[in-house]
Amino acid sequence: MTTPADEIRTVIDRLAQATAAKNAAAVTASYGPAPVVFSLAPPLQAPEDSDGEGLQSWFDTWTGPIGYDLGPLSVAADGDVAFAHGLAHMTGTKVDGETPDLWFRATYGLRRIAGAWKVVHEHHSTPFYMDGSFKAAVDLKP
Repeated sequence: MTTPADEIRTVIDRLAQATAAKNAAAVTASYGPAPVVFSLAPPLQAPEDSDGEGLQSWFDTWTGPIGYDLGPLSVAADGDVAFAHGLAHMTGTKVDGETPDLWFRATYGLRRIAGAWKVVHEHHSTPFYMDGSFKAAVDLKP
């Protein structure tokens, strides 16, 4: 028998696999209605993208699959609400030849809707250097 934590890890693993495969429809299928998404890219809050069109546009800036690996997740669930967080690692090749290798923080809020766990809040972030430069600390590794 699976636990809520197991079910949540499966949902987030599928979300990560869909991202790696650049499958916008599968990513958006992991979301509940009107999810709040704070992604790495501007603006501060991503606009609603229920059809995945904006996400697909971003996927199209990559050649081949995106390396998108989630480390161990910490999961807390109570009733129909859950939170999960961990570190994620993104690698790959962009169409302009850039080869990102980025670790970032990932936090997910989920709700059980009609018996299935859905991501209703997603937050990705990187820290910034507080030395006055305010540059994103994209060179950090766990």
